[in-house]
Amino acid sequence: MNAQDKASLDLRVQAIRYAARDTYLVELAPPGGGRLPAATPGAHIDLHLDNGLTRSYSLVRPGDQPEQYLVGVKLDAASRGGSRYVHEKLRVGAIIKVSPPRNHFPLREDAAHTVLIAGGIGITPIWCMAQRLEEAGASWELWYSARSRADAAFLGELEALPSKVHLHFDDEAGQVMDLQRVVDGAAADAHLYCCGPAPMLDAYELAAARRDPRTVHLERFAAQQAQALEGGFAVTLARSGKTLEVPEGSSILKVLLDNGVAVDFSCQEGICGCCEVAVLEGEVDHRDAVLSESERAQSKTMMVCCSGAKSARLVLDL
Repeated sequence: MNAQDKASLDLRVQAIRYAARDTYLVELAPPGGGRLPAATPGAHIDLHLDNGLTRSYSLVRPGDQPEQYLVGVKLDAASRGGSRYVHEKLRVGAIIKVSPPRNHFPLREDAAHTVLIAGGIGITPIWCMAQRLEEAGASWELWYSARSRADAAFLGELEALPSKVHLHFDDEAGQVMDLQRVVDGAAADAHLYCCGPAPMLDAYELAAARRDPRTVHLERFAAQQAQALEGGFAVTLARSGKTLEVPEGSSILKVLLDNGVAVDFSCQEGICGCCEVAVLEGEVDHRDAVLSESERAQSKTMMVCCSGAKSARLVLDL
């Protein structure tokens, strides 16, 4: 079942305002007022757009019972209709379906010190974390990299905290931010969080490779492209004993839906975590942006919208 049909909120677009070049802030609230489900730092919501697409966006403001949700949407030049629809079609006053917040990038608020690292639009969940830590009087620092000042979201708010926020602009520095220096400067017991474009996250993982993996956190805004096993593979549904064939180039989710199997789904891109299913047997080709490396290694679950199989057969708890 589509997550939109199971549990969704009808919210009104209260405001759309400029945050940075090609980046809008969209404010959503209940049409009749009232409180919304908690917005924890690192959480995201799914916007079910009128063009039929569902896209996940990180929440910018934390709150236990917020009156509105605020998300940042950067126009992607290669957009297939998600960010482009928001920028070109979405208007104040529109009512759209929104999923309740989910959090696959939670903040450890009890850490001795927290190092926050962001690149581009990846600042949205990171700035949300910073606000919570600041409110709690916790020890933290933030390193933010953008191509230029014009591309930096929340610049005014960030510049108001010069003792904790370090800004890097590629055009002024003539080079990208030195992530190795940032990571090496963190105490051994500090928790590190990073969100940004894929090259930054790859560099961050490399820089933090020798640290305790329990203190290294990241969030990707895009999943890897799935590469189905040549010739396809089989999926056995443990509860019914039924076996389905997943042809090369297709997805498990599509095959399940085509065969009338009820399964939750939302973004269909491997970034929301809604279609997570338990794996009982088989070797998974993980292509999502939700599971950590340790979770992937255990292969206890998978996202059926985008991940496939390295083995000839998977057995799922369905």
